[in-house]
Amino acid sequence: MLNVGIIGYGTIGQDVAQAILQGNAGQVQLKAILVRDETKYPDTSSHGYVMTSNEEVFFRQGLDVVVESAGHEAVRHYGEKALDNRADLILVSIGALADEPLHLKILEKARQTGRKVMVPSAAIGGLDRIAAGSVGPMDEVTLVTRKPPKAWIGTVIEQQVNLAELTEPFCAFDGVARDSARLFPESVNVSAALSLAGVGFDRTKVKVFVDPHISHNTHEIEARGKFGQIHLQIRNTPSAGNPKTGYIVAMSVIKTLRDLTSPFVIGI
Repeated sequence: MLNVGIIGYGTIGQDVAQAILQGNAGQVQLKAILVRDETKYPDTSSHGYVMTSNEEVFFRQGLDVVVESAGHEAVRHYGEKALDNRADLILVSIGALADEPLHLKILEKARQTGRKVMVPSAAIGGLDRIAAGSVGPMDEVTLVTRKPPKAWIGTVIEQQVNLAELTEPFCAFDGVARDSARLFPESVNVSAALSLAGVGFDRTKVKVFVDPHISHNTHEIEARGKFGQIHLQIRNTPSAGNPKTGYIVAMSVIKTLRDLTSPFVIGI
């Protein structure tokens, strides 16, 4: 039985916690959740886990795995500390690693401690094939992301276009993944995951659209290399609690937790 801690208790953190408590995440048990203000939540001690805003209390719970689901700042503040505390780290906010010095520090810490940093497929698909294809020469990887206007509320795109009055698709970004991950930290983590699986942040081409004609978050991936060619389109149902993300993100984390204690693992 593995002891799990979760950093962040938003839409993703709540879904992952519920799955663990219901026994749907394999042979793992929830030991602690790190939040900004634990007074907002009821006492959870009777459920067998600690809800705390104190990072020292959180990391004293004998954690084997830490799930980060709280954004780029959480990766910066707690990524190395989780590894230092002898826990494997599951990263949801993978776009934080577009910051190359942070990326290198976390990788070095993982080497020093003998722990693993794991990236679930989350909102994207085909990472297993892209990662396998990157073993040989890979010529090109592109990503086109489209989300409805409500998914972009509270982002920098509101400075570019009136979301409420948009009637046609609007291209908000056309560049490389390193820049898209920085500009849209809550919305385009998929570009970071794709980059790390394939040809890197500076060679992965990304386009981002606000599309008033769609209701699902969509991602279209194209890649070419020695392995052949892949063209993949994904349509994710937005989470009711947070339209910037989809239900599949929490599902992907749950699948990763299951794999850690399963005798049979598929899709790696």
